[in-house]
Amino acid sequence: MFVVLLRFSDNKSAAGEHMDGHKAWIKNGMQDDVFLVVGSLQPNQGGAIVAHNTSLEDLQTRVNADPFVAENVVTAEILEITPNQADERLNFLLG
Repeated sequence: MFVVLLRFSDNKSAAGEHMDGHKAWIKNGMQDDVFLVVGSLQPNQGGAIVAHNTSLEDLQTRVNADPFVAENVVTAEILEITPNQADERLNFLLG
């Protein structure tokens, strides 16, 4: 399981130019059953994603394909988590 932090960079002003591509990238991640949760970092800091069903290498490739990452609108950090315990509704994450 992974948490992806997408923090706005100095090029944040270019977000509007790449928003459609970024939204399509998110949609693909959800449709591919890789992204579980996508949301905004508050206040106006960027975004975050909870991901699973992928390897670190494949997720890094996917993240690099995000137009926001490619165009330096955000910087990406991927945190890998090995879950040991979960609420029973999330047991599928225990792998």
